[in-house]
Amino acid sequence: MTPVQRTVMKTLFALVMMVGFTVALVPLYDVFCNITGLNGKAASQPRAIVSGDVDESRYVTVQFITRTGSGLPWRLTALDRQVRVHPGQAHEVRFAFVNHGKTASRGRAVPSVSPSEASLHLRKITCFCFQEQRLQAGERLELPLMFQLSRDLPENVHTVTLAYTLYPTAEETLSSNVIALTQGGGA
Repeated sequence: MTPVQRTVMKTLFALVMMVGFTVALVPLYDVFCNITGLNGKAASQPRAIVSGDVDESRYVTVQFITRTGSGLPWRLTALDRQVRVHPGQAHEVRFAFVNHGKTASRGRAVPSVSPSEASLHLRKITCFCFQEQRLQAGERLELPLMFQLSRDLPENVHTVTLAYTLYPTAEETLSSNVIALTQGGGA
C-alpha cells in the first residue's frame, strides 16, 4: 500500500468512527439524563406511589406549563396552573387537549422538569405523556397526571416546574411533509 492509500484509509476509518460516535451520542445522552436527572429529563414510564409519611412541615409549589410545537394544530392546557403539595403526598391534576385541525392527528407530550435536581424526586404514577394521543378534528380530551414528589426532595427546592411540549408524532410529521411536497409539486 502506498503512503497516499494508507492516508486515505486512515482518514476514511476516522470518518466512520466520527459518524458512529455522533450517532451513539443521542441515546447515550438520553440514558445519562435519565440516570442523573440532568436537563430536566423525567421518567418516561409509570412509577408506583411510595407509601409512607407525608412531610406536612412544608409545601412545594408545582407549576405546569404547556406549549405546542410547530406542525400540530392542537392546544394543550393545564386545567390547574399550579398546586401546592406536601412532599410524599400523591396529587392529581388534569390537562385538556383540543385538536383545532380539520383532520384527525396524533401527538405526544414531552415533559421536562425544573430545577433539574427535582426530576429525580418526581414520580409520575399516571401521565398522558407515556403514550401518544390521537384526536379527531375538533375533538377535546381531558387526561390526568397523577404525581408524587418524594419526601427526600431537597429542602432548598420550594417550586417545581413541570413543562409539557406537545409535538406531532413522527408518523404525523412524515405525512404532513408528504402532503406539503405533493401540494407544492403540483403548483
